[in-house]
Amino acid sequence: MCIVYFKFSFTLFVFLRMKSCHTTCPYWHLSNYNFVTREKMQEGIDKGEFIENAEFSGNMYGTSKSSIEDVQAQNLICILDVDIQGVKNIKKTDLNPIYISIQPPSMEILEKRLRDRQTETEESLQKRLEAARIDMELSKEPGVFDMVIINDDLEEAYEKLKSVLIEEIEKVQDAEK
Repeated sequence: MCIVYFKFSFTLFVFLRMKSCHTTCPYWHLSNYNFVTREKMQEGIDKGEFIENAEFSGNMYGTSKSSIEDVQAQNLICILDVDIQGVKNIKKTDLNPIYISIQPPSMEILEKRLRDRQTETEESLQKRLEAARIDMELSKEPGVFDMVIINDDLEEAYEKLKSVLIEEIEKVQDAEK
């Protein structure tokens, strides 16, 4: 999991679950995703309406510029969960986020966690593991991430992420004074 945190000016520390991601995957239509047809998604990509997009298991995912602008307009914190493709695409924009990768301690532990959830077919599990392996390998490249958090213990990983975000929030607030 890659988290991209955008440092926007804000006066309130509020996290909202907003529909910021678009997808062509029909299973996500009931969640915090904007379900769109493949044609509509491709049209938006072609018009440059997305700051990042990727395809996984035959489905398209992406974050529209307008969803980021909506968050900015409300003086809220924008946190995106994107893959390494998304990180590389966002780095090409004029945005200035911090990049945090949250990773399992090992591929073996990731595989166990995914199998224990019992939500994947063997084929989708193997695709997910291969994508994670590639992402973890690419995350070692210098300059890709500002921080890597190893999710060995959920509470510890959460506290580390929270402290990093609070520190960034305080920097922005101090700069506004």
